[in-house]
Amino acid sequence: MARTQHRSRKEQRLEARVTPAQKRLIERAATLRGTTVTEFVVASAQEAAMNTIKDFQVLHLRDQAREVFVNAVLNPPAPNAAARAAAERYKKHMGL
Repeated sequence: MARTQHRSRKEQRLEARVTPAQKRLIERAATLRGTTVTEFVVASAQEAAMNTIKDFQVLHLRDQAREVFVNAVLNPPAPNAAARAAAERYKKHMGL
């Protein structure tokens, strides 16, 4: 029975032009990590992409949350029976 590999095939290619200084820097970093330059560049680019997407999503959610908060402050719902009862208890307790 043959084992099926679940790893994605690497069929896509990326290319980048870099300065000699950038290439030396990347090569040194890859060496320090014990990887090839290709492995280092792919891992670094993938991490940067995930962080960029995450940051965008967090900022987008913050904008949505801010809208909900401002809307709730400017247009508060009417208090329900439990809230009215709690307010009455508070007033009695505080002697108001």
